[in-house]
Order: sequence, then C-alpha cells, then structure tokens
Amino acid sequence: MTSHPDAGQRQILADIESERAKLMDEARPEAMKRLAERGRLSPRARIARLVDPDTFDEIGALASEESEAGQPHPRDKSPADGVVTGTARIDGRPVAIVAQDFSVFGGSIGKLGSAKTHRMVRIAIRRGIPVVMMLDGGGHRIQGGQNSRHFAQANSMFHDLARASGWIPMVALMLGAGFAGPTNYAGLADLVIMVRGQSVMGLAGPALVKAGTGEDTDQETLGGAAVQVDKQGLADLGVANEDEAFAAARRFLSYLPANARKPLPVAATNDPADRGDEALLDIVPPSTRRAYDMRQIVSGIADTGSPFEIKPTFAANLITSFARLGGRPVGFIANQPMRIGGILDANACEKGAHFIALCDAYGLPLISLIDVPGFYIGSAAERTTLGRRSAKLIHEWGHASVPRVSVVIRKGFGLGYFAMNGGRAFDSDASFAWPSAQICAMSIEGAIDVAFRKEYMSAPDPQVRRREMIEETRAQTGSIHAAEGFGVDDVIDPRTTRRRIIEIFAQAPPRREPDQPPKFRSIAPI
Repeated sequence: MTSHPDAGQRQILADIESERAKLMDEARPEAMKRLAERGRLSPRARIARLVDPDTFDEIGALASEESEAGQPHPRDKSPADGVVTGTARIDGRPVAIVAQDFSVFGGSIGKLGSAKTHRMVRIAIRRGIPVVMMLDGGGHRIQGGQNSRHFAQANSMFHDLARASGWIPMVALMLGAGFAGPTNYAGLADLVIMVRGQSVMGLAGPALVKAGTGEDTDQETLGGAAVQVDKQGLADLGVANEDEAFAAARRFLSYLPANARKPLPVAATNDPADRGDEALLDIVPPSTRRAYDMRQIVSGIADTGSPFEIKPTFAANLITSFARLGGRPVGFIANQPMRIGGILDANACEKGAHFIALCDAYGLPLISLIDVPGFYIGSAAERTTLGRRSAKLIHEWGHASVPRVSVVIRKGFGLGYFAMNGGRAFDSDASFAWPSAQICAMSIEGAIDVAFRKEYMSAPDPQVRRREMIEETRAQTGSIHAAEGFGVDDVIDPRTTRRRIIEIFAQAPPRREPDQPPKFRSIAPI
C-alpha cells in the first residue's frame, strides 16, 4: 500500500487502517477455517481469552517478511510474520504477550517474527512486567534459515531470557506443536502449561528425529503431556483445554509481583488468622506405617481455597504449592506420604530446588512441612545421580533469603530432614514440631538392624528383643525430646500452626541481609 504524496493525514491513516484490517482474523476466513478444523483458536482470539477485555495493544501488526530481492511480500502472505505481539493487562496489571500463529508457515519463527518476539522480551525486562508466551509452532523457519549470512549472527534472545529469569515472571503456554526453539523458550520460563492431547514439545519433531537418528516415533510419544508433564517434569501443568490453560496462567501470576522489586500482591481474605482447624488433630495416623494426604494439612493451614499446586503429577512424593496466609502469597514444600512414603528421590529434589528458587526470586516466604523417611537409596537411586540432585535442593535452601518456617509433621529422618530445612539446618525463622513428630538420624528399624543386630540375635528370642529395642529407640525420638534439646523452637498444637506462621511472617523482614562471602557467584551442583 502506497498513499499518494499529496494525500492528507486522514487519508493516509485510513489507508493504513485498511491495510491493517486485511490482516485481522475476519479478513482471513480460509486461514481461520483451517485453524478451526484443527480445533484451534487464532492468536488474537487466544489473547482475548487470556487478558482483561479491550486491553491488548498490538505491536508489529504491519510487519512483513522480505522476498529474496529485499522487497516486502504482500502482507497477507506472512501476516505479522507469524507472531502476534503486544501488551495487555491481566487482573489490571500489565503484561507483555507473544502469540505464535500456526496459520502462517506452521508457526515457524521468521526473521521479523523473531525480532518482534525478542523486542517483547526486552520491553518486559525494561518495564519490569511479566511476559506470557503462547507457543504453537516449530522452531526457526527453514525457508529463511539455511543462509549463513542471516543465521550466523544468531540473536540475543536466549541471553535476554536468561537475564529475565528471576526478574520478571515468565509463562509459556504450549498450545500445539512446540518443538525446537519454543521448547527452549519454555525451558527458561517459570511456568509451562500443556494441553493434553494437543500440545507437544521437545528439541526436535518426529521428522527431524527420523532424518537425524533413523528413529520412528510420533509427536505424542516423543513429547506429549504424558511425557513432558507427568514423567519428565519439563512442563508444570497438563490441562484439559485452552481455557483451563489461560485460567492457570492468570492464577499463577496472581501470586507473584510484577517483578522481583515489587511488593507481593496481597489479597483480601475473610479467613481469620487464628482459625484453628480441628481436623488437623486427626489427619496423621498413630502408626507411622499408614499414609495420609499431606495436601489436607496444606489446605488446613492456608487461606481457604488458596493452594495452587505446581507440578502435581510429577514427582508426586513432594508437594510444591503456592497458597496464601492472611492474604499474603507463600510457598509450601511438603513431603507426600501417599507416594513412596514421601521419600526424596532425584526428581523430587529437582522439583523442590526449582520451587525454592522460584519463591525466593519473587519474595514468597516458604513453609516446609516435613514427613520424610530420608533419601531414596540403592543402585537405582545412584543411577539417577541423586548425590548431586539432592545437593541441588540443599544448595537452594542455602541461598534463599526469604522468611522460612519448618514444621515436622511426622518423620524427620536422616539427611532428608536436613534437605527439608528441618531444625537449625538453614536458620529458619521458626522450627516447630507437631506432637506426632519423630526425629532421628535414620529409620529406627534400619538403625537397629545395622548397629545392634549381634545384640538382638544373641537374645533367647531375637525377634522379641528386636521389637523391644525398636520401641525403646522410638521412645527417644519423640517431639518432646526434640524440644528438650532445643533442636526445634516448640512443639505446637496443630490447630495453632496457621496462626503461628502468619504471626512469624508478619514480624520477619521480607528479605534477609546478604551474608554470602565476597564471591561473584555460586556454582550449582548440576
């Protein structure tokens, strides 16, 4: 479109708006029909469902890729160069938006589309606002990428995403195919959501895998939600449809400040700080061999309806959950006895370490609910490099600067007790135990079998003597003895847990003063 040089500004504006209208969904019925046949929404329709009504201001709608001769193609060949970008508001707060358009070259990343995406990340960093990426396409556009004159310079997109980490919340919504570049974007995000049966992600799709390795596979087997959410933990949530994905993204952002320097978003609540949930007295079974659902304890302590679990289907032996206490966002990290007894394995350590870092980056106080029999042991555990992965969990506790409270609910055994921030391990603002707590260096039965086997085997009835020794030892591990030795601050009535934690967080400063040695950085175990 070229306006006549003598045209007035009104006419030029009208011509531009006419061109812009040709790029909107209504002017692209065939493309919209193809998306509908796949059961997909357009990028602009997705944005409208995510953000506050009438708040999206698009950037780069008129961008058009160049032909080989350097001349712009007709805009309707590559509208917006395959990615819709701009700013909007979610719950009244500004966000930057990037949404890939699968109807344009399969959502692949072109030169201008890449520039637009990169610009939105830099805008988000500069303004200190969250960024939400709606990913539905492949990696670099092959048609324009097999040229070193263009590709050799790369760009600083990943550099800036790494810089953004811990400064602004980043959300990746995987809404379709997301192999290659989009998977790397998601890998640096704070929350990754997949739609089951629709989303796939990974470093290469089936065609490239076949060409490079000879392996025959399909998208779902390679990178569907059952793999990337439930087994690998690369994505955090698997939801049933796109509307659930948008709702989860909005809820996630509601717990976080716009950036690491902003105060936490405190919500109004009618839930009394001194509410004592009677059910907390009966959740933990008398027998340590019986399981219970730790999520009931999280719910009993937190503001009613506020828990929002992250990675609920991955490493389910450890719970990581946002919630609110007195309206204030907090993070719960808790062993789950219903899954392999709440033991810490490699995946649980990775999950817990990432969650601690997330909460610490954005200022959410941490509550550790402990019922841990220790670390997973054996050759299978060693093959997962648990020695380093467990150190990663410890590493994150050692670097956290937010207030933290630990509560031993039942078992606090061995190094797992340390890794869950038990006692004085990481200088908690408070260390409590429930009456049901048992704290010792290793499982009681294991300790007797390792250290006292000769003694009980020499008794007239070895098994009777073994049981006696187990009960004698168990009597020394109770919560009262932990308090007598001042390993915990107090043994508390479970019904007072909520009130005590709320009061502690009200008194504690939002951050501790830096007390690290004068180094440049720490080195993560992995």
